[in-house]
Amino acid sequence: MIQTERLLLRQWRDEDLETFAALNADPEVMEFFPAVLSPAESDAAAEGNRRQIEEHGWGLWAVERLDTAEFIGFTGLWSVPPEFPFSPAVEVGWRLARSHWGHGFATEGARAAIYFGFGDLGLEEIVSMTTESNVRSWRVMEKLGMTRDPSDDFDHPRVSAGHRLRRHLLYRLKRPG
Repeated sequence: MIQTERLLLRQWRDEDLETFAALNADPEVMEFFPAVLSPAESDAAAEGNRRQIEEHGWGLWAVERLDTAEFIGFTGLWSVPPEFPFSPAVEVGWRLARSHWGHGFATEGARAAIYFGFGDLGLEEIVSMTTESNVRSWRVMEKLGMTRDPSDDFDHPRVSAGHRLRRHLLYRLKRPG
């Protein structure tokens, strides 16, 4: 578990699944993904996250607000699959319920995950990616100190050619010092 000023990044619990399914079914939360997720797809994603944390001690952690003990989404690290042009790499990512946007939770949680990645895992670099149109996410990346070189932008290998979300921006953050 990782604790920040306002958040707890922790292992997934069965009681997270209903809220996670609701946020994955929200068209606004999933605006920059090819489709919303069904409850079964959402449960499978949570189980994959849980397994990754059990096996490796890190991954996409469930995020809980300390003041309310409410599950609000996830943030953390995951290994970029080999079909991506910048793999091997570790990406920091997040997805929060819409009612928790605009409070700095994504930045706070991602910053803690980055600190863990550089400190505990000894990573030399952490990346993050999003679609060209996802201004909210690339603003979080910039708040985290990540930088973008347009020559690193790429077509997402899991999004079909011609799809409005195919083109992605890649942000990078080198280990300090």
